Amino acid sequence: MGKKEKIKPKKETAEKTEKAEKQAKPPPPKPVKKVEKVEEGLRGIVRIAGKDMGGNLPLKRALTAVRGFGPTMARTATLVLERELGFKSTMRVGELSDEQVEKIDSILYALQDYGVPSYLMNRRGDMVTGKDMHVIMNDLAFATTQDIDREKKLYTWKGFRHSYGKKVRGQRTRNTGRKGMALGVMRKAILAQQKAATAGKAGGGKPGAAAPAAAPAAAPPAAAAKAKK
Repeated sequence: MGKKEKIKPKKETAEKTEKAEKQAKPPPPKPVKKVEKVEEGLRGIVRIAGKDMGGNLPLKRALTAVRGFGPTMARTATLVLERELGFKSTMRVGELSDEQVEKIDSILYALQDYGVPSYLMNRRGDMVTGKDMHVIMNDLAFATTQDIDREKKLYTWKGFRHSYGKKVRGQRTRNTGRKGMALGVMRKAILAQQKAATAGKAGGGKPGAAAPAAAPAAAPPAAAAKAKK
């Protein structure tokens, strides 16, 4: 009787065939971004409040691209523009002229002067002026950095968390928000540095240097006299 041949399980053979088929197939092509065609008579790119946006976008949607405008504030801003300048929210941005864009910018940078309720503004009770304001774009970035620096100088709890790169708003930090190297890697590196430092002290202060060889001991005077005779 000959040796019985081992029958391979069906799962292993199926997995091998799937791997071979995947390796044989070429990788799928990368998706190509669709470029929206601009209608005739519209400007391709319009810069509103320092932000470039496509000319096909309606005014209400285009304002959400500006830093400091969410959906609610963009809606209220379009209502202000419709009341002050007569622009509808469905109007395409590419239809605006340079003069109209300048008028829109002047209103967007001073929305607090056009009857917008204070609970919609992002800077209420400003530390310098004490007024309710709505700040956008670079002014908003500068204001936030100034606030964080003030908290750090006062060394409040928020400033302490900001300075050490921790979460500020009471989030959990056990599983998320970890930064830097792992603890085990850091301990290994520290132990290696300590070993190198101790070896350097033993070798005359230079790390990695070998210890100097001991000098031969001097012969006793009696032995020296016998050697002369």
